Amino acid sequence: MTQPARLLDQPAPPDSGPPRGAPESPAAHPAALHPAASHPAALHPAASYPAATASALAACAVLAEPSSPQVEIVVPVRNEEHDLAPSIRRLHAYLADAFPFSTRITIADNGSSDGTSAIAAALASELTGVRAVRLDQPGRGRALRAIWSGSGADVLAYMDVDLSTDLNALLPLIAPLLSGHSDVAIGTRLARGARVVRGPRREIISRCYNLLLHAALGARFSDAQCGFKAIRQDKARELLPQVRDSSWFFDTELLVLAERAGLRIHEVPVDWIDDTDSRVDIVATALADLRGILRLGGGAQLARFLLVGAGSTVAYIVLYLVLRTVMPALAANALSLLATALANTAVNRRFTFGISGRRDATRHQVRGLIAFGAGLLLTSGALAALHASGARPSRVAEVCVLIIANLAATAVRYGLYRSWVFRGAR
Repeated sequence: MTQPARLLDQPAPPDSGPPRGAPESPAAHPAALHPAASHPAALHPAASYPAATASALAACAVLAEPSSPQVEIVVPVRNEEHDLAPSIRRLHAYLADAFPFSTRITIADNGSSDGTSAIAAALASELTGVRAVRLDQPGRGRALRAIWSGSGADVLAYMDVDLSTDLNALLPLIAPLLSGHSDVAIGTRLARGARVVRGPRREIISRCYNLLLHAALGARFSDAQCGFKAIRQDKARELLPQVRDSSWFFDTELLVLAERAGLRIHEVPVDWIDDTDSRVDIVATALADLRGILRLGGGAQLARFLLVGAGSTVAYIVLYLVLRTVMPALAANALSLLATALANTAVNRRFTFGISGRRDATRHQVRGLIAFGAGLLLTSGALAALHASGARPSRVAEVCVLIIANLAATAVRYGLYRSWVFRGAR
């Protein structure tokens, strides 16, 4: 059974309210909190939510407070005992010194098995305007849904505990929501003006994922995965019952639903430094994201494209290994990619996009070859970088690099197929 969220013990607030710009003081104890039924931030009926989280949401009704800040910032954490305290202290100091709106920081521990929960409780006891909530089940989306659904703040925000995003972007994120100009705001690492420090692997994965969203779901926002987002409370209450994911895809699903509902999404280019200690399982997360995309309507066509892509990738690697015995790596890559690209375009034309007959076949193949050029650039660049790194790489290393680069090329190719090569065919 899903266990209810629990508000950890923390001290009573001072008699006078916090100064402007300082975090709001928390309530003294869970027993002093208003139940959802008598508070303006009452939850939607539990039946409106996915069954797996309905009971947790009902229990989170006690998290609503009689005096709510303008902004509630949720920091979801799971097994973050090393980063939690310094990050929360830094965020708390920034809000007190440089943020003009009343705020509350909520540490949302979702299923930690280390000392995270105890550290969160200690921070809530020490720092004004910080509270700690524990949910026994893991899931960033589950934690955000639970806290946001019970909040009475005007704007609901969240950020990753590593604070990879420069906090100076917080005011530009929040101000358009409080003014009523926008409904949702996101930090973006992929828009003009953003300054990002991270490795090439994560950069490629991020760009390919967002390109896939644009191609498969018609999304127009630039960065679904940046852990720096906010939403107006009234809009959150409309959307949260519709969001089914409780983990990493929660952000993407919320944004897609917001866009489909016609909400205005404000984007803030951010300064962002990669957390080298990130423990996110990229493969498992990518597979979960693909399932989410299929569920949201990228469905049958994307599934057929991925099936063709898997076969093409196997053929490409086998052909590369055969050619590699008689020619250099770049030449073998170009020939094997060209051969599989021609076959890939022909099969996708008929199987994925349902186009039969000879009409426009030549034009489709020519455009497919241009899409092939994007793949050749990615794979050849990856191979060149590998060989320039120093020691002579093994065949296994070459194949691993080519598979990763080809996955990126596949995402690019799908976007080009839908938007240009086979435009108009669905």
